[in-house]
Amino acid sequence: MTDSTSPYQGFKSGFIAIAGPPNVGKSTFLNAIIGQKISITSEKPQTTRNRIAGISHHKDAQLIFLDTPGIHLTKKTFNQKMVDVAFSAINDVDLILLMVDAAKPAPRSENIILERLEKKRKPPVLLALNKIDRVKKPDLLPMIDKWRCAYPFASIYPVSAKMGTQMDETAEAIKALLPEGPPYYPLDMVTDIPEEFILTEIIREKVFRLTEEEVPFSTAVSIDLIEEDEEANRVRVNAKIHVERDSQKKIIIGKNGSKLREIGKAARLEMKRLMGVPVYLNLFIRVEKNWSRDARAIRRLGY
Repeated sequence: MTDSTSPYQGFKSGFIAIAGPPNVGKSTFLNAIIGQKISITSEKPQTTRNRIAGISHHKDAQLIFLDTPGIHLTKKTFNQKMVDVAFSAINDVDLILLMVDAAKPAPRSENIILERLEKKRKPPVLLALNKIDRVKKPDLLPMIDKWRCAYPFASIYPVSAKMGTQMDETAEAIKALLPEGPPYYPLDMVTDIPEEFILTEIIREKVFRLTEEEVPFSTAVSIDLIEEDEEANRVRVNAKIHVERDSQKKIIIGKNGSKLREIGKAARLEMKRLMGVPVYLNLFIRVEKNWSRDARAIRRLGY
């Protein structure tokens, strides 16, 4: 029974885990619903590696979304670590937002997710069929019916995070499923992620977008220095890009350093937008052989 004397009567708040296979648009959805870019995106799968929190403020609610790594079948140490992060995020939330790519056939990893949800049956699960801008309208209803038969979802919403389609309606459906309670975060806060982590993710995103397909998945980024120069009104950032082989280092550097300069320029411009001042960015490349198979190296690099 709701306490009628509660100052938060009618106000909803809660944690929502955005879960699903790789490359279904979870990070794009988070950025769109927050109204600000806090999670990196790429056309390549497995871009997100950590649990990333984004806070969506409403007059009558505060929605705290947890973006998670893509859940997929894997035997690799590093990839299994990411899958563990994703499953741990759905263990203690008020709502699970399962996201799938409506424009692609269902991967086997979706069966793994549904099997895990079947065992829990708590909390409620809302399904978002993302990327409907790539789907013919007559194909949507049969798709929705198929998913209704697969699991007792609280509701199913066809959305396009990229185009903004059905985002407000999805937010309202999420609100309806959350408990009453106080806001967990200040109204001017959109993420609980430390600034250093955001800067590493910006650099990693540029590596994802600007290098060859095999390189990004063997790449990690660490920050050595963030220093404010008040007189020059700028911030100095020193960062390392960690790779596993000398050949990957050569690709990231590029001919006469051209690729590294391109990565640095793109990262610097985004950091400037984020921090509101010019950024002097120094990037260094470090070869750390097979770091993604070394549990200690994975922990040291923040994964």
